[in-house]
Amino acid sequence: MELITRPHSDMIVNSSEVEGLNKSSFIEANTKKVTLQHLQKDCIIPVFSKDNETTISHYQFINTVFDYIKNEYKEFDIKTPDIRVSHHVKGRIPSAIGKPAKELLEHEKTLYYERCAFVIEIPGITKEINGNKLSLSVGGVRSLAQENLYSKKTLEKFKVFIGFQNKVCLNLCISTDGLANAIRIGSIVDLEQNIDVLFNNYNQGYHLETLNLMSDYYLTEKQFAHFVGKARMYQHLSKSEQQGIFPLALNDSQINSVVKQYYNCPNFGRADNGDINLWNLYNLFTEANKSSYIDFNLERNVNAYELIENLGKSLHTGTTNFFLA
Repeated sequence: MELITRPHSDMIVNSSEVEGLNKSSFIEANTKKVTLQHLQKDCIIPVFSKDNETTISHYQFINTVFDYIKNEYKEFDIKTPDIRVSHHVKGRIPSAIGKPAKELLEHEKTLYYERCAFVIEIPGITKEINGNKLSLSVGGVRSLAQENLYSKKTLEKFKVFIGFQNKVCLNLCISTDGLANAIRIGSIVDLEQNIDVLFNNYNQGYHLETLNLMSDYYLTEKQFAHFVGKARMYQHLSKSEQQGIFPLALNDSQINSVVKQYYNCPNFGRADNGDINLWNLYNLFTEANKSSYIDFNLERNVNAYELIENLGKSLHTGTTNFFLA
């Protein structure tokens, strides 16, 4: 592992400053905002212990995607990656063994983050849905918790997505074909090929059309209450009973958040008569999903999209749906 001699406090963005710029983030949970330079200059790189082979660093991952996007969309300005990290792993250099923690100097400390998520916005590609401006965005997730660092080096897992970000709240709108949630690569040079596959499979037109149609379908207050009750019931069904029911990934506390924001959210809450359209309900789901840990955030985001799409199809065709029946 590379020893760190450079102070890193100036590369971590102060949370109060972030809140002053944005009242929300694309993910919250227990994360904090950092810079790409901080990941490059101040963080050690974990290795696979049995052969001492290095892992692919968070910096390499994000920077490779960033370079790819700048090359793919040369005619547009690309925003600097918005990076969130969690599960700070602290260490110290060998000469500081036995030294009290409060006496450690900056150059004696080491760190890396077990989990990392990022979003890169392409503000020149936008679409308006139900009065909300969406901008095309690309991002990814890396969790070293999903790697066995006590073994020899193996293929490492990454997640990459392409979709849209709602500028009202920074909620991510990710479709099923816009997420590659199990990219396995042996080196960073293999990443671009996987991004190519993702971009080629992503149907942007269909994604936007589906998002736009969500505004055309409504749940009454009674239907919404029924939906919430069924959503809470779903969590406690046996595995066999859940078979054949459209899966719901959000947990009880997140469903509670959806209900709270149904009443209180100024942007996506209920109408005066208690109705809520599926676009607003979808955004209540993606807002609640921000409390998910980095490991599960993207999958739950896609599940929200699929669930609302499924509700819309049931309302359109009149077919039976567990959450509305």
